[in-house]
Amino acid sequence: MMEFPLLLVFPVAMMFAAAFDLLTMTIPNKISLALVAAFFVVAPMSGLSALTIAIHAATGFGILAIGFFLFTRGFLGGGDAKLLAASALWLGYDSLLDFMMTVSLLGGALSVAILMFRRLPNDMVAGPSWLMRLHSKDSGIPYGLAIGGAALMLYPHTHWFEALFA
Repeated sequence: MMEFPLLLVFPVAMMFAAAFDLLTMTIPNKISLALVAAFFVVAPMSGLSALTIAIHAATGFGILAIGFFLFTRGFLGGGDAKLLAASALWLGYDSLLDFMMTVSLLGGALSVAILMFRRLPNDMVAGPSWLMRLHSKDSGIPYGLAIGGAALMLYPHTHWFEALFA
């Protein structure tokens, strides 16, 4: 019975992160930290072995290291790097290639859409402050949308759901 509420931790956190990034161009550290903490509570409860948990942890740490490298080069925001690592922790090594490919494809589509939106003349765009910030050529891309979207697309195909319905 405990598995059903725990299954919601990851998708809800990913939706919050994506929404925060869209609306504020930031991803609060609390979301990534909550995902990491929740993983280490949920993983043993769902029957993952210590070895599998260690592999998930190594996957998350590896993605964190790559993300911070990309952050230092200006290719990725710090919040995006942390969210990417927390997502990889949950999805694990087995889903990593699919996750990174999906993030890349969604991120590319998002970037093209936002760049097209930014080509609209300023007098054609009106709305809330977050929309105007998104329209600004000086603003970044809320990549948390791509990370969250990819994570939500892959989550139902992970061992979390397999364990629940086995």
